[in-house]
Amino acid sequence: MKNKIIFFFFFFSVFFMELSRGQNNRRIEVNVGAVTDVGTTYSEVAMLCVNLSLADFYSSRPQFQTRLVVNVGNSTKDVVGAAAAALELIKNKQVKAILGPWTSMQAHFLIEIGQKTQVPVVSYSATSPFLTSLRSPYFLRATYEDSSQVNAIKSIIKLFGWREVVPVYIDNTFGEGIMPRLTDALQEINVRIPYRSVIALNATDDEISVELLNMMNNPTRVFIVHMYSPLASRFFIKAKEIGLMRPGYVWILTNGVTDDLSEISKMGIEAMEGVLGVKTYIQKSKELDKFRSRWRKRFPRNELSVYGLWAYDATTALAIAIEEAGTHNLTFSNANPRRNVSELDALGLSQYGPKLLKTLSQVQFKGLAGDFRFIKGQLQPSVFEIVNFLGTSKRSIGFWTEESGLVKKIDQQPRISESALSTWKDHLKPIIWPGDADSVPKGWQIPTNGKKLRIGVPKRTGYTDLVKVTRDPITNSTVITGFCIDFFEAVIRELPYDVSYEFIPFEKPNGKAAGNYNDLVHQVFLGRYDAVVGDTTILANRSSYVDFTFPFIKSGVGLIVPMDDLVKRDQFIFFKPLSWKLWLTSFAFFFIIGFTVWVVEHRVNPDFRGPKRYQASTIIWFAFSTMVFAPRERVFSFGARCLVISWYFIVLVLTQSYTASLASLLTTQQLNPTITSMSSLLERGERVGYQRTSFIFGKLIETGFSPSNLVPFDTSEECNELLRNGTKKGGISGAFLEIPYLRLFLGQYCNKYKMVEEPFNVDGFGFVFPIGSPLVADVSRAILKVAESPEATRLERAWFKKKEESCPDPDTSPDPNPYVTSRQLGLDSFWFLFIGVLGICIITLGIFTFHFLITTEGVDLWGEFNNQENKSYINRVEKCSCSSKQQPSDDTNIQAAKPDGNL
Repeated sequence: MKNKIIFFFFFFSVFFMELSRGQNNRRIEVNVGAVTDVGTTYSEVAMLCVNLSLADFYSSRPQFQTRLVVNVGNSTKDVVGAAAAALELIKNKQVKAILGPWTSMQAHFLIEIGQKTQVPVVSYSATSPFLTSLRSPYFLRATYEDSSQVNAIKSIIKLFGWREVVPVYIDNTFGEGIMPRLTDALQEINVRIPYRSVIALNATDDEISVELLNMMNNPTRVFIVHMYSPLASRFFIKAKEIGLMRPGYVWILTNGVTDDLSEISKMGIEAMEGVLGVKTYIQKSKELDKFRSRWRKRFPRNELSVYGLWAYDATTALAIAIEEAGTHNLTFSNANPRRNVSELDALGLSQYGPKLLKTLSQVQFKGLAGDFRFIKGQLQPSVFEIVNFLGTSKRSIGFWTEESGLVKKIDQQPRISESALSTWKDHLKPIIWPGDADSVPKGWQIPTNGKKLRIGVPKRTGYTDLVKVTRDPITNSTVITGFCIDFFEAVIRELPYDVSYEFIPFEKPNGKAAGNYNDLVHQVFLGRYDAVVGDTTILANRSSYVDFTFPFIKSGVGLIVPMDDLVKRDQFIFFKPLSWKLWLTSFAFFFIIGFTVWVVEHRVNPDFRGPKRYQASTIIWFAFSTMVFAPRERVFSFGARCLVISWYFIVLVLTQSYTASLASLLTTQQLNPTITSMSSLLERGERVGYQRTSFIFGKLIETGFSPSNLVPFDTSEECNELLRNGTKKGGISGAFLEIPYLRLFLGQYCNKYKMVEEPFNVDGFGFVFPIGSPLVADVSRAILKVAESPEATRLERAWFKKKEESCPDPDTSPDPNPYVTSRQLGLDSFWFLFIGVLGICIITLGIFTFHFLITTEGVDLWGEFNNQENKSYINRVEKCSCSSKQQPSDDTNIQAAKPDGNL
């Protein structure tokens, strides 16, 4: 029984072996080509991965009817060699697809050949974006395009706030391909590229050193390196030797370097300490771990790279596509033998190519490098890893994803609250920067061994308190002083780094100004000056070609005009405190009050009796004497007393107000601007002055002033002379000055002129730098620090003349209406008092009339009393006459001799 079992087992084994051999004999071999640089390490790794892929694929799928046969063509590290190898494979082997080539330059020619022959070209290492522009459907990129990483680079630069970046790339299609997309990405975050550093593929160490020295002598300290790994190794070794790996420098590598570190020597890795890098992220999987373990056991001398994984997946995809496409019509259509065609046209067209291209474009599977799927003819990445080189190795410090940007962990979700207040430590792990620095480099620094900043300074004739250029007669050296210069030096002291500079006056050889302020600012745009320091106004048209810092002094354009005294001091000045209406009203009420008192008092008061002439004089005397002293006539009736007391109050108010107003007119100037606004100057066609070499001339022309009515001046003395002469003597009616100059002018002539309007608003004075200069942000921050410190107040007190208390302040809003220090008193200020007294008069007369009418003996009493009063008056006169002859010796007798007229 046992022998029978063994027999049957042996029989079935032989049967299945024969059946399997028959099936293998029916499998169809399909030729594919592989164009690579035979003999190189990277080519060896790629071809090993291709062979392992085919072995693993068919061992797990024995039922497939097709078998790929890889035919290798040696490109000999040359573009022409790659094209020749492809032609040879198509002509002699009639390959249905080509894997490779290694470089983007080689791929450019192979794409054209594949398009001509309808042979798909699948590259696992040609990453240049330029290849996409060929728009060939027969080119499939089984790798990531270089431009796919620019958003990750942009996020790093934006996170740390660097404002300038210098790309360092190899001078070929691979290096230049990333530049358009990188430039666009940096422009989106307002990052400037001051220059580019291009390294030749076969550059010598001396040529690399020259380029590195040029980079050292420029202020930008952030570099993006995009080149092949062997060249990068030599580059960083030289960079460390020269001193470009010290603190303050920032280096960012693309995945062209970080994905293939096997080509970099140990010394090169050590030289790259502190460098950041963007690396292709390969998601971990069990299949990948098994493959890596198997690789290390079988090929311990070769390091597996991401390009090897892509070669593995590309081969798998090609095997799947050929199996799905079938084996029908694997031939080439030959060209017409009668026609004289080129060797390329003589290859004919692959009848299998269109069908293979269709199935290859639809292949989708989970490969060793991740999800494999062609989208628009290439793989699409969604994650990149950020690495930091430390010692002889690299470590992961974070990731970049399309959804979350920079994160520490791949599964980390961004928090909305962190978007505005987060720091770089919230997005990346701790970083070691070049030179073992643990603080973030600023990305920009004035090179100490480089040239000094050439700072242009305006040459002024007047207003030298702001900027003054003189020449030492002994040493013949230029001496530059002024408020602007001192403020700039205070700002430089606040910068966190040293800045070497030299002031260069903008002048001709004869010492005169070389142009106006627009010409001076334009020198920065032309590159003749690195900056401009002085009283340079921030204007919109200038900001189109230069950058301004934050204004260090506020400004504007003010209109100043002469002041006229409204008071004409002549022999009639004592009439001016009161208006003519008040004068007439006062005189009228003097008579009304006197008459009213007489009417009420003369019936019962002997002081108001007598002849008609005497009574008339008494009325006038009584009324006007109340202005200076109490009259001698006594008042008996209650109504008259109330009236007199009220009138005394009004007289007191009038006299005190008159005295104050007259004193003000005699002692105080009542100044009033001759012009109140710019529009009045335009309407009258007046001549006006402006600062020479200033932008004010253009503003006045735009406003509507005629050039013939515009008179330039340089100094405060010239402006004063023009304003003092006026238009009748060839002068001007007003002058337009910027506020800082206006303050200096009014500090010198504060009692003669006034600013009546500020017709033009400008931002102020700022320092000028080239567009995109990172110094602008740092200097602006330093300006704010100085402005908030006591140093700013000290500088203003030192350079701006202190104005008198009576000087008008140009910084306050000017009053457009004429004003005087005291005004003429009018009836409107006292009408209520006069109405009150008039009311008392009417009431008193009414009461008197009432009593007079109801008295039956009014007439008789009046006549009798009048006769008695006449006799009494004669007796008193005679008594006074006698008493005056006795010469009294004491006060009692004097008092008895006087008429008793006091109230």
